Amino acid sequence: MAHFAKLGVDNKVEKVHRVSNDIATSEQAGIEFLQNLHKTNAVFKQTSYNTSGGVHYGQDGQPDDGFPLRKNYGGRGSTYDEAKDAFIPPKPYNSWTLNETTCIWEPPVPYPNDGAQVKEGYHWDEDRLAWIKLGI
Repeated sequence: MAHFAKLGVDNKVEKVHRVSNDIATSEQAGIEFLQNLHKTNAVFKQTSYNTSGGVHYGQDGQPDDGFPLRKNYGGRGSTYDEAKDAFIPPKPYNSWTLNETTCIWEPPVPYPNDGAQVKEGYHWDEDRLAWIKLGI
């Protein structure tokens, strides 16, 4: 399946459509199919579920040699940056800054690397500008 992000005001992704690979033999073919189907001249950009931070990931969740399409998956609420040809997710916190290479938001303090499991991990406290361990 190919995925296409429908862009709205300020290039925000309004919705993501799935199109069979038999139809979306190219990005342009997928765009034309969606525009004809919905009787619209809306802007669509192809996006990939398997791309994050400019890296393509396989079904096993590991980086592979696939093509990293537009830096990140263009999910609803993401913004398409035409100059970067990249999808940028919504900014999670005011203090976070955009990594211009990966187009992913980064905190002012790196995530702790203490081996804590995800369910025992940390959450970001914007008031303290710090990672707070869950359960504390």
